[in-house]
Amino acid sequence: MSNAVSALQGSTYDGVVRVEEIGLQGMITLRADLGEKPIATALKSVCGTKMPGQRGIESKGDISALWMSPDELMLLCPYDAANDVAAKLTTKLAKTHALVVNVSDARASFRLQGAGLREVIAKLAPVDMAPDQFGIGEVRRTRFAQAAAAFWLTDDETAQIFCFRSVAPYMFNLLSTVSRPGTEVGYF
Repeated sequence: MSNAVSALQGSTYDGVVRVEEIGLQGMITLRADLGEKPIATALKSVCGTKMPGQRGIESKGDISALWMSPDELMLLCPYDAANDVAAKLTTKLAKTHALVVNVSDARASFRLQGAGLREVIAKLAPVDMAPDQFGIGEVRRTRFAQAAAAFWLTDDETAQIFCFRSVAPYMFNLLSTVSRPGTEVGYF
């Protein structure tokens, strides 16, 4: 049996912001009608979280539920717990039209830390990063240049991003390039 490794094995870059590959992260896609009571009940029972609102996040302990679309959640949990969480959700939702898939090995996760993170993200993603337009805990599914990704702010100076594992080196290089000292725009 092989050992799981993250896409970039913890690569980091220190510039205007610190860019860091987070490493192995449990990720489970839950596709269903999020308005159905059995979905919310299963989420609460297995993950301990309530259903997040549109573009929101709900967390309990080391599990978070991210709203991705009207019929999709991304559940974040410890990597080693992902199969168990997915199996429990599948069992709870056996009589409900739903799809539960462990996508942990298909994704890569990054953390940006630093005062310039809004500017760094704004250089790559078509999102209004002004503090009154994009708040802490709001999830956005978008593109960073040509890479599909999702991100959210965990506080004023920290963002988390995930993308497909296949574009992890490209994403890391993009984030590092726009984080180089001397590239600041000074907008935010």
